[in-house]
Amino acid sequence: MLDNVIDNLKADIVRTTQEIIRIPSVYAKSNDKLKPFGENVNLALEYMLDLGKTLGFRTKNVDGYCGYIEFGEGDELLGIIGHLDVVPEGTGWTNPPFSATISDGKIFGRGAIDDKGPVVASLYAMKAVMDNCKLSKRVRLILGLNEENDWKCINYYKQHEEAPTVGFSPDANFPCIYAEKSILSCYLKEKYENNDKITIKEIDCHNNALNVVPKFCSIVLEVDESQINIDDLINFLQNNINENNFEIDIEKINSTKIRVTSHGLQAHAAFPETGINAISRLLILLGLAFKHYDCNLELLDFFNKYIKTELNGDSLGISCEDESGNLTLNVSNLSIDNGVLKLGMNLRIPVKTPITNIEDSFKKLCNNYSKLNFESGSTQEALYVPKDNELVKTLCKIFNEETNSNAEPEAIGGGTYARAFKNCISFGPNFPGHKDMCHQTDEYIEIDNLILACKIYAKAIVTLGK
Repeated sequence: MLDNVIDNLKADIVRTTQEIIRIPSVYAKSNDKLKPFGENVNLALEYMLDLGKTLGFRTKNVDGYCGYIEFGEGDELLGIIGHLDVVPEGTGWTNPPFSATISDGKIFGRGAIDDKGPVVASLYAMKAVMDNCKLSKRVRLILGLNEENDWKCINYYKQHEEAPTVGFSPDANFPCIYAEKSILSCYLKEKYENNDKITIKEIDCHNNALNVVPKFCSIVLEVDESQINIDDLINFLQNNINENNFEIDIEKINSTKIRVTSHGLQAHAAFPETGINAISRLLILLGLAFKHYDCNLELLDFFNKYIKTELNGDSLGISCEDESGNLTLNVSNLSIDNGVLKLGMNLRIPVKTPITNIEDSFKKLCNNYSKLNFESGSTQEALYVPKDNELVKTLCKIFNEETNSNAEPEAIGGGTYARAFKNCISFGPNFPGHKDMCHQTDEYIEIDNLILACKIYAKAIVTLGK
């Protein structure tokens, strides 16, 4: 019965997904206490809360930090935890990233799969259940607004609102996720003195987010022409670009300056192997040039000794692998400001390895350098729920029954709101065997999968709600 109800809601689901995608809800600094994450993020929240009221739900705006949409009665609370903020749009889109263009059975747009489409699917699953089923729990769709940054939204919710008794986050993969790696965002910093044969004058990587594999990085270099001929440097760089098959362009600005621009492939930092890191390739090239011309830059030396294109536990002097996978590192951001060269990184750490082990390893290695410092940023502890846990078994069974599959629970490097609450795991929306477009250029969600996810979520709400 619920499947037929959702089929009849298909046009509304698609239209709503398009409308929420068209709100460019990227985090922006704000001095408005009721819009702490910026005007556009707040517009996305207001849109969803207004829609919730129209559909007959109870709603609440939690001081602009988050909101929720709820129905039902009962002492226990089933939580569905998603987010409305998105990473920056990036470059190279076939269609404008906030146009919500439909093509080839897909809705394209930033946030289509992460996490607006799944949030909309969850909302209409709730609508179908509310109108047709009797539950013993309340059901609440919690709308986060700062997931792509530092989770201030969900932390505020936990301080001021009721925690779910049980729940799921529609922000990962089907059939369900039993383990999420720890996450560490951190920085290498070096006091930079412009007194060498080659000097870094400008860096632009479009302020790439730490949880995104960078697609672009451009750097302006200036040479001391009494020591280096600019054309010789260009030839050296070009030969190494060709040898390594890098997509890097060189522009001669004048007799002492060049601009070197690296191009990559955007991807989620949880899966850096699916992208091409523009910053890493540029740092490899610069490392070769600085070494060739006997220029000392400690950050480049550290990168090429211990990080380069990949990172593993051995390079940090520790053993770091378990059932959740290997340690991964994404070189995310590069900047120079007020005489400080800074490299931003995002690491996904296997669930059985303490974050402090990784931090201590970086600090120990930095002790070998005179100007280089390690600075830890935000951290998120791992989520681990045994595969034989009742919630894991229940959600996995629902997916397999609805899709006639025999899929097993997964471990991932991504971090979802599931780790913010007890008795909560990630559940969809990516289907096994389908490409994960999260954080990528031309992000999309397949309409058929959007509707199928809605049906799966409805079944989960009924099962967990009773």
